[in-house]
Amino acid sequence: MAPKSVQTAPEVSADDPRHAARATRTAGRQMRSRLLDGASRLFRERGLAGTSISDIAAAADAFPSQITYYFRTKEALFVEAACREMLYLARATEQAALQARTPREYTHALAETVTATDTVAFFAEALTLTRRRQDLAPLVERTIERLHSEGARAYAGQVERHGWRSLRAPEESSRRFWAVAVGVMIEGHAMGRSAEDLCSEMLRVLGDQATTPPGTESARLRVVDDNDKPDRETSS
Repeated sequence: MAPKSVQTAPEVSADDPRHAARATRTAGRQMRSRLLDGASRLFRERGLAGTSISDIAAAADAFPSQITYYFRTKEALFVEAACREMLYLARATEQAALQARTPREYTHALAETVTATDTVAFFAEALTLTRRRQDLAPLVERTIERLHSEGARAYAGQVERHGWRSLRAPEESSRRFWAVAVGVMIEGHAMGRSAEDLCSEMLRVLGDQATTPPGTESARLRVVDDNDKPDRETSS
């Protein structure tokens, strides 16, 4: 009896259209990312008017035509770059606040991270730009909704984890936080305030976000103290 043949999956040739399509998509994502990286840096250093398409292309090792291909206009690239940086900042604030043990530590970690960069001011310029370019407004709207939803999720998780008593619903706390951040940063940058002053102002305006139930912190400290004590020697 002849042995049964074993069928194997056909190898994908480099000339296969599906392979070419995947490679094209990957290259496209990489180019967009490079253009956004270069544009973000230049826009923040020079502003929209002071940055040309050729400057961005040079920073990304690309051609000016690739900018218009992926983003159509310099203004659209500005808004997308600002929105991306804002989402990166939101992720950084969430990570910075993970080790907070009290509501005040949590709020301070958020405010300190937000005021340490000019990302919010960069995003505020994109907000202003969309007033004249309503075609760019949907991207800003999606970014804001994502900020609110992810902020609410992170805050609700911390409240549940530590047993805090939130003074507001998580969705309201998140929206309030970012509204205060934008307002404080716009005013502060216009007046040349330092990052420390901006952080202090944010904390002042935000006030308490939640409270710790009585006895929770003292109980936690007792547990830590007990765990830190060396084991007592037992007598024989």
